[in-house]
Amino acid sequence: METLFDIANIRIEDLNERCKNTLNTAIGFHYTRITGSTLHAELEVSDKNCQPMGHLNGGTSLAIIEILGSTAANLVLDASLQVAVGQHVNAHHFRPALIGERVYAHTVALHIGKKSHVWEVLIENAVGKLICKGTITMAVIART
Repeated sequence: METLFDIANIRIEDLNERCKNTLNTAIGFHYTRITGSTLHAELEVSDKNCQPMGHLNGGTSLAIIEILGSTAANLVLDASLQVAVGQHVNAHHFRPALIGERVYAHTVALHIGKKSHVWEVLIENAVGKLICKGTITMAVIART
């Protein structure tokens, strides 16, 4: 797998701090690990991010895809010159995650181009069963 991230200069603590008081903290989402080609995060299913039946809300899963893919795309770019913004997100939901369960997500690049990126995000439960799989297409634009 191709190395995309400069892991010597990216600290998980800094990513989480940068996202304080955003949707990340509102839903209980936080980054946990980065490798040369993947970014990992987790979330505990709670009343902040579930639907009335006590299952992880599908919108929360889409938010995870958006947040994780967007962060990964922007970590690849020279932030002084470019920014990646969400253009299209889609997902398939396979099984529920219930209140009290922890879900784990990671993203990998499917395409890194000059004008767009496509990132795949997998959300799994504690035993590795797939909860949701999605992709996000990011438009790469010049920073103004």
